[in-house]
Amino acid sequence: MEMQQFYYDNKIVKKFIYATLLWGVVGFSVGLLLAFMFLFPSLTDGISWLSFGRLRPLHTNAVIFAFVGNAIFAGVYYSLQRLLKTRMASNFLSNFNFWGWQLIIVAAAITLPLGYSTSKEYAELEWPIDIAIALVWVAFGVNMIWTILKRRQRHLYVAIWFYLATFVTVAVLHIFNSLELPVTALKSYSVYAGVQDALVQWWYGHNAVAFFLTTPFLGLMYYFVPKAANRPVYSYRLSIVHFWSLIFIYIWAGPHHLLYSALPDWAQNLGVAFSVMLIAPSWGGMINGLLTLRGAWDKVRTDPVLKFMVVAITGYGMATFEGPMLSLKNVNAIAHFSDWIIAHVHVGALAWNGFLAFGMLYWMIPKLFKTKLYSTGLANVHFWVGTLGIILYALPMYVAGFVQASMWKQFNPDGTLTYGNFLETVNEIIPMYWMRAIGGSMYILGALIMLYNVVRTVRSGSAVKDELAEAPALKKVSKHRTKGEGYHTWLERKPIKLTIYATIAILIGGAVQIIPTLLVKSNIPTISSVKPYTPLELEGRDLYIREGCVGCHSQMIRPFRSEVERYGEYSKAGEFVYDHPFLWGSKRTGPDLHRVGQKYNDSWHLNHMYDPQSTSPGSIMPSYKWLIINELDKSATEDKMKAMVTLGVPYTDEEITNAQAHMLAQGAQIQENLYADPDFAKNYDADRKYAQENGEDFIEMKNREIVALIAYIQRLGTDIKVKKEQQISKK
Repeated sequence: MEMQQFYYDNKIVKKFIYATLLWGVVGFSVGLLLAFMFLFPSLTDGISWLSFGRLRPLHTNAVIFAFVGNAIFAGVYYSLQRLLKTRMASNFLSNFNFWGWQLIIVAAAITLPLGYSTSKEYAELEWPIDIAIALVWVAFGVNMIWTILKRRQRHLYVAIWFYLATFVTVAVLHIFNSLELPVTALKSYSVYAGVQDALVQWWYGHNAVAFFLTTPFLGLMYYFVPKAANRPVYSYRLSIVHFWSLIFIYIWAGPHHLLYSALPDWAQNLGVAFSVMLIAPSWGGMINGLLTLRGAWDKVRTDPVLKFMVVAITGYGMATFEGPMLSLKNVNAIAHFSDWIIAHVHVGALAWNGFLAFGMLYWMIPKLFKTKLYSTGLANVHFWVGTLGIILYALPMYVAGFVQASMWKQFNPDGTLTYGNFLETVNEIIPMYWMRAIGGSMYILGALIMLYNVVRTVRSGSAVKDELAEAPALKKVSKHRTKGEGYHTWLERKPIKLTIYATIAILIGGAVQIIPTLLVKSNIPTISSVKPYTPLELEGRDLYIREGCVGCHSQMIRPFRSEVERYGEYSKAGEFVYDHPFLWGSKRTGPDLHRVGQKYNDSWHLNHMYDPQSTSPGSIMPSYKWLIINELDKSATEDKMKAMVTLGVPYTDEEITNAQAHMLAQGAQIQENLYADPDFAKNYDADRKYAQENGEDFIEMKNREIVALIAYIQRLGTDIKVKKEQQISKK
């Protein structure tokens, strides 16, 4: 049999490894900063680009797409070549993938702190960056499929099935969720509105976890765990069941993020049913991974690589058991909007993604640099410090979630809320926030220990060169199944068919849920009193998005007695028909704001944004002083309204033409309301006098950003009026 020589491209793997280490430290550091901002709200006081609301999406994007994304590419580029016995098809596409992805990360690191955000969770990046993501992702997919087609190994190993499913599903999710109408170079509006936007977003959001944080890592698990343990995969049949059932079922589960919301009940129930089903394939994969280590447990005790992998797979099992449990309505009623969810996602991120990435890197780096790991002892220290960090992070957040849910729902014998002031729940869980910060500090300490260990390992090794390998050429065989060949064995040598079938499997669930919601009008009943936002309110809403307020405040009152008593009438689907994008939120660090309109006067809101503790003693909300100072940019208002008209919002030509005048009039009224506060009037007049005496331009309050934000907040929840006798009794 003639052997062919070729070179594995190790240089591209090295690049992605370095990027993984760099962005991991950056992403963890931003997360740690955010954890301390819960304890010290004034930590970055007055610095807009370091405010909590802007840094939170930077943290999630840095960890998910920068750290985990680069780890995925490193693992895929290393394993794919060896599983297929060939070099990557295109050096250009490999490098385009690397440099394109790093530029996207840098663009995110610049735009998100500057406030350019769509507000959609895990999809906050604006439209030009979304296009770049699509291009780079397609380049990765083309390179992968092209490499598969020129392989020397006939059958595709299970890891490659997961890589293919990841590519096609992430592409579909990203494209459909990122359909947006550009207004300016860095501003767009989602083409979906309200309930529809929420469904599409969480179809994407849940499956970004499924197909970016799970399926590629399962593929990496199926390659690196057997390699590190020097054992075959426990069960080939189980891997087949695991793969097909997981990718088919996972795509249906998104609506469980929207239980008790304004989403139609049928969609919610569908999400619950398929979420519960997910336990079986998820645990099937966990069992397959752990049992691969049978006979290698003595090695696990001494090998830090396997220790990281065992904890990673266990974390995967815990997270994928907890997820379906959280989708049960009675459990979700307690957990949703609380810190329980923060604990849940970080068990997945820190243990499953983080530890599998660490184990994979510890295994690959010595091989790439043809040396031994500098210090096994330091790797073991990293393991134990990181493991303890995960425990100290997650357990307090579980406790915090239980405390929040319990306090939110408690009533006195007379029917009033026991803890009517939301801040009482915030102050109660501060000790848990301290423990989280300590746990996060330990986790990042472990990552820094690893970084030191890796640097010393790299320095002791040789430069990474393309690795010489040889394998026999792939001989042609019948396109049809041969005698005795199983169907799936035949499918494994048909990469295009396999990819098409995987695409069909993931499209079914999405189509069944999304198409009826988008096309059947009765799913979203309209309310005649709900009107579009005024021009000033529209600008204020964009400021709300820019500052990341949705990261801490929900706008979705669920039909629970406790929530209706605390916030007002529960939210209706028809109230959100003009919301591009929706802003329901997923975490209540502060109270729900859907009915906050007209609850406080304008002066209260100004003081609250300038110094939250002055109006809400004990608040952990940071100040937003720049909103009081900055002039409102009204240059694109008409373009924004025209974009909204394109999306179905019924602004008239007259309203668009007179937008500036309407904004001045509404702003002047709010300025007048503010002037009724003696303290405001005194300070405002002093500022005006100072500007005149020093020849400086003075920005009238009616033209400042804070006025637009006040206009939006005062509008929230006021479109419908509920008669008192229709409300739940307070007694």
